[in-house]
Amino acid sequence: MSHYTVILPSGVAWTPRFIAAINQEKCIGCGRCFKTCAREVLQLMAIDDDGELVAIDADDDEEYEKKVMSIAQPENCVGCESCNNNCARRCISYAPAAV
Repeated sequence: MSHYTVILPSGVAWTPRFIAAINQEKCIGCGRCFKTCAREVLQLMAIDDDGELVAIDADDDEEYEKKVMSIAQPENCVGCESCNNNCARRCISYAPAAV
C-alpha cells in the first residue's frame, strides 16, 4: 500500500500522518486537543451511566462526570498533529493516508 509523500524544499521526503485513533482509556476529556484543532476533527463526548457515549458541548460540560474525546470528522485532518502536541496524556495516534 502506498502513502502520500511530499518532497520538502530541502529534498527530504516527508509522509504526513493523519489522526487514526484516540485511546479513550488514557483520555481524560480535558479538551486541550479540541481547542487546538481549528478543523472540527474532534468531538467531546460524555460517558453516561450506562457506559454509552453521548455528544456534548461546552454548556453540558459539568453535567457528566467522565468525558473523553472522539474523532468526529477524520476527513478534515490536515496532519499537523497539534492536537497530540497539546495532549498531556499523549493518547492520540496517527497513520499515513493511503493513496
